Amino acid sequence: MLYGGDEIGAIVLDLGSQSIRVGAAQDDAPKWEIPSMVGILNDGTSDTSMLEPGAKSGNRINGNTKYFTDVTSLRVPRKDKEVMNCMKDGMIDDWDLFEKIIDYSYSKCLHTESQLHPVLFSESPLNTKSKREKLVELMFEKYHVPAVYLCRNAVLAAFSCGRPTSIIVDSGAMHTSAIPVHDGYVIHSAVVKCPLGGNFISMQCKKFLAENNIEVTPHYMVAQKTPVKEKEKPIWTKKRTLPEVTDSWYNYMCQSVIQDFQHSVLQVSETPYDEKIVSTLPTSHYEFPNGYNQEFGNERFKIPEMLFDPSPNMGGSMLSMSHIVVTSAGMCDVDIRPTLYNNIVVTGGNSLIQGFPERLNRDLTTRVPPSMKLKMISPNGSVERRFGAWIGGSIIASTGTFQQMWFSCQEYNDGGKGQIHNKCN
Repeated sequence: MLYGGDEIGAIVLDLGSQSIRVGAAQDDAPKWEIPSMVGILNDGTSDTSMLEPGAKSGNRINGNTKYFTDVTSLRVPRKDKEVMNCMKDGMIDDWDLFEKIIDYSYSKCLHTESQLHPVLFSESPLNTKSKREKLVELMFEKYHVPAVYLCRNAVLAAFSCGRPTSIIVDSGAMHTSAIPVHDGYVIHSAVVKCPLGGNFISMQCKKFLAENNIEVTPHYMVAQKTPVKEKEKPIWTKKRTLPEVTDSWYNYMCQSVIQDFQHSVLQVSETPYDEKIVSTLPTSHYEFPNGYNQEFGNERFKIPEMLFDPSPNMGGSMLSMSHIVVTSAGMCDVDIRPTLYNNIVVTGGNSLIQGFPERLNRDLTTRVPPSMKLKMISPNGSVERRFGAWIGGSIIASTGTFQQMWFSCQEYNDGGKGQIHNKCN
C-alpha cells in the first residue's frame, strides 16, 4: 500500500527538547510549534468553565486533572498549575504528557483523524530501542495510524540541504552535537556531543543579569509601567488579582523573558573574544517587561563566546564547537573525511545566535588540515535552520521512492514492535 501522493499525505513530527514541530509532508515549514512543556492543574474540581480559549483539558485523574498544551493557555497564571517537560535530552521522557501533545496535535492543529495518515517522527541519534518500540506501540495501539517511520534528526537535516553525506552540527537547547551522516545513515561511533547549548547560554544570561542587579520580571505580573531613562530603576505597578503560582510555572515565565533577551541581544564575535575589539562594535538596546532598559555592549559578545572557547570557565574539560566537529570527522573513515569537511551543515535553534556559523567556519579553518576543502552549509533563513530536521522529513515523506519504506500496521501485527529496528536503521 502506498501512503504518499496528493490524496492522503503523511504527517511529520519533529521532537525537540523545547518544542515539537508538527505539519504535513510537502509543506515548506511546520505549521505548528507546540511547547514540549505541559501545564498540569489538579485543582480538586471538575469544572471546565475556567479554561481559557484555546486551552485543552486532557484526560482527568479522578475527574480533576486539567492539561494545558499550547502557548496561550500555558501562559495564563493559575493557582497550583505546574509545568513539566515531556522530553529529556531530545527523547520522550514522560509518555502521559507526550500523549496530551499528540492528542492536541490531531484535534486542535491538524484537525484530522490519526488513522488516516502515516506519521514520520524525527528521533535523537541516541534514542534507545525501548523508547522506539514504545512509540511505535503507542501510535499503532492508541492512534491506529496506518504506518510509522522513525528517522534520525541528523539524517533529516542532511536531506533538507540535499547532502546525504555530511557532518551535521546541531546546536539545540540541551546540547550541541557533531553527527556524521554517510549516504543517509548516521555513523554512531563518531557522534560527539557537548552539553553546551541554548539552555547553557540562558543560564549564563540569568547569571549575568543577577550579578548586575537587573530584575527579571515576567510579563504577566506587570499591570502598568512608566518610561524611565536608561539604567534607571524601573517604575511599574503589579497586577492586583494575581493567583499564587507554582515555582515551576514562575520559572517557566522568567525563562521566556531570558530567552527573548538572549535572542534579541547576543552576538558571536567574528574572531576570538577581545575586549578592545568588541568595545568598538555597536551596542544593542533592550527593554525588559518592567520598563528597565539598557544598552548592552561587551557582555553580549562575552556570553556566547563560551560556546567557542569554554576553557576559561570550564577548566579545559569541555570541547568547543570547532573541536567537536574535528573530533567527529577524525573518528570516521579516512576515505570519507574530505566529503564530510566539504559538507558541514549547521542546524538547531541555538545556531541562530547572530554570527554563529561565521565564527564556526573561521575556527574550523584553523583546525582542519590544509589538504581538506572546507565548506559550510548554513541556510540564511531562520526557518530553514530552526526546522532543518522537520523540512528534511517533509521532503522524504513526500517522495515516491520512500513510500515502500514505511513500517505498516500489518507488519506491526505480523512481526511485532521489534521489527521497527529492521525497518528504520
